[in-house]
Amino acid sequence: MAGACCKCQVSLTVFKRSLSVAPRGSGSAARSLLPGWRMAERGLQEAARPSSALRPAGLYRHTVFSYLSCQESMSDSLRTCYLYLNQTSRSFAAVIQALDGELRHAVCIFYLVLRALDTVEDDMSIPLDKKVPMLNDFHTYLYQDEWSFSESQEKDRQVLEDFPTYCHYVAGLVGIGLSRLFSASQLEDPEVGRDTELANSMGLFLQKTNIIRDYLEDTQEGRAFWPQEAWSQFAGRLEDLAQPEKLESALSCLNLLVTDALRHVPDVITYLSRLRNQSVFNFCAIPQVMAIATLSLCYNNPLVFQRVVKIRKGQAVTLMMEATNMRAVQTIITQYSQEILQKVSLTDPSRDKTLHILALIREKSALSQSSLPSRTHHLSPMYLSAAMLLAALSWQYLSTTAAQAQGTNDMQGQ
Repeated sequence: MAGACCKCQVSLTVFKRSLSVAPRGSGSAARSLLPGWRMAERGLQEAARPSSALRPAGLYRHTVFSYLSCQESMSDSLRTCYLYLNQTSRSFAAVIQALDGELRHAVCIFYLVLRALDTVEDDMSIPLDKKVPMLNDFHTYLYQDEWSFSESQEKDRQVLEDFPTYCHYVAGLVGIGLSRLFSASQLEDPEVGRDTELANSMGLFLQKTNIIRDYLEDTQEGRAFWPQEAWSQFAGRLEDLAQPEKLESALSCLNLLVTDALRHVPDVITYLSRLRNQSVFNFCAIPQVMAIATLSLCYNNPLVFQRVVKIRKGQAVTLMMEATNMRAVQTIITQYSQEILQKVSLTDPSRDKTLHILALIREKSALSQSSLPSRTHHLSPMYLSAAMLLAALSWQYLSTTAAQAQGTNDMQGQ
């Protein structure tokens, strides 16, 4: 769909150069390829990151002007891509448009292709004998201008027993694909695209955080994403964890999953420390700091089993304003790691594992900080204007989302 409607030659070339993403193992069936993009659907702003750590890219002027006027120079087909993007991802369109140059268009196409794949894979009304060939041949449809599929009836998800493999397919591959796009655009070093283990961890951290946070919403809608190997240690059925009498077991299971997600944080620190382009850094760093803030909120929190737990709007905007350089990101990670440490119970079954990974995160963060040269932050008026503009857009989105959710609840109540 996206490749067919977007004929921007340069960006499509960048996109195609990064398409050779091979899944782990062999003979695996095609699976959903939409990751934890929701963690990034908060908006993006530009704020101070020391210029000596970045490649010069006319950052200040470029970000504001491209954000406000890039559509004026687009072809009709490329405009269509961004129309679809705005319809399917809301404010994530703003995050993509903050990327530099042709990488912006390539990531837009990348997102739409994965969204289309995800729609097909999730639709349980499509027979397998039709769905599997369609998924296997989907890459060929990028070159067919007239191809479309309009038989999708509903969205649902099947439960996958292999949790690590599932997360790799729905999130890790996306991290790998994006990393190859970053390198193919030459905004980042080839090493970023080659190191698939780190890229995989970036995606897994976001996906696992979303799965943990959305327990109640998913179970109420008949979806089961918490791995059976985890919850079966504490309950006979996954939905039993929401029962008040099961609270102690539920918290033990929750803390076990949070600890498992935290294992990816050292890789996140290493990955982010390699980035040199400001727009790419912001694009990658903001979802990660929101994820660890969300994990800190979820850890040992009974509310996870009573409602969807989300960080506050003001907290989200603060994270977006701050997470624009590596030193600040490490400070944020240290802060929320310390918050989790203070919540670790003496009787929690995962206590030793949790303390161990938190120690590794603290050690990794300290080691990375010591290797960063001391730099002074310089804020230009244009830069501050960009930060304020994008933060305001993010705040508006978060407020609108909250109002829409309240309106939906009111309608359901009536």
